[in-house]
Amino acid sequence: MEKTERLNAILDLLAARGRVQVDEIMAELNVSPATARRDLDALAAQRLLTRTRGGATMEAVAYDLPTRYTRDDHTAEKQAIAQAASALVPLGAVIGLCGGTTSTAIAHALGMRRDLMEPSSKPTLTVVTNAINIAVQLVVRPNIRVMVTGGTVNPRSYELVGPYTDVILQRVALDFAFVGVNGLDAEVGPTVSDEGEAAVNSLISRRASETYIVADSSKIGTRSFATLNGYVFSNLITDSGITDSEKAEFESRGTRVIVAPVKTAGGARERAGR
Repeated sequence: MEKTERLNAILDLLAARGRVQVDEIMAELNVSPATARRDLDALAAQRLLTRTRGGATMEAVAYDLPTRYTRDDHTAEKQAIAQAASALVPLGAVIGLCGGTTSTAIAHALGMRRDLMEPSSKPTLTVVTNAINIAVQLVVRPNIRVMVTGGTVNPRSYELVGPYTDVILQRVALDFAFVGVNGLDAEVGPTVSDEGEAAVNSLISRRASETYIVADSSKIGTRSFATLNGYVFSNLITDSGITDSEKAEFESRGTRVIVAPVKTAGGARERAGR
């Protein structure tokens, strides 16, 4: 793993856990204690973390990561969805990835695929994204071609929005698009909390031959502020927390539902209270 990849991975660990120890970095990244300490020192020099005895914390970081990235109670579900989404993507595909934690998990799953990393004279995958964190995550993969839309950065989500984003997206054709949402209702469809993001998500969806809404089961039955105007919702990837009645309701409205099983020590994980 290259140094840039390691530093990004350490920041990801910090975002998920709030603090990290040298032995955790060694185990997660398969590096020596000396390398782990040097990487922490390098990030501390950039004021991206605060060094502690035997590790680091993000408590005194000079910036605040968006809440959706620093706290996520459905990591296992999103990882399962990410693996299901990655399995749909063939070599040489052109895909669109909107922002959000589930799309970020998909980017990670794609970046770990061995077949996409095999030596090649041409890109094994092309990713069009309006999320700058996803672009940074994938640009270190030499076989993956990354195209970033223009626009203004939404600091809450790392997503580029606005008319410049639309100009770029209107000039691309996608094989697949994976779109994360804040809410998903069988009647209203997918919704997000920001109207600018909704407009971009809708356009990316319409530029793809196949579009999949990717949403963990906690989003089902909830509604956010903005709908994806002009997009016909027909494919959903969710986790095994979806109930039979919820799945049946989506399917009765013409939506194909792919259920990604979430495994724990005790087997499939169910959504509490549903």
